[in-house]
Amino acid sequence: MSKPVRFLLALGLSMLTAAAATVGLNWVWTDVLGGGEMSIHGWIALGLGLFGTCGLAWLLMSLAFKSSREGWDDRVDNSLDPGRDPADEPD
Repeated sequence: MSKPVRFLLALGLSMLTAAAATVGLNWVWTDVLGGGEMSIHGWIALGLGLFGTCGLAWLLMSLAFKSSREGWDDRVDNSLDPGRDPADEPD
């Protein structure tokens, strides 16, 4: 299976899981706990919040992986760190 097809399948499965969780939580809120119905504005806000949270998580994790793979973490100069112990430095 090619890489784009695997990505699309994973993305579709993630979206299906998120949609099922949203519908399940809605059912628990309205029928089990007796909470009120959510308006269309609430659904829009929930969808934007989920999309924004997942997008931000994806972006930050991709930056962490990129930084790790390209060695940016190894290039940090900690010589001005106030909590650094100069005796721990290698010669």
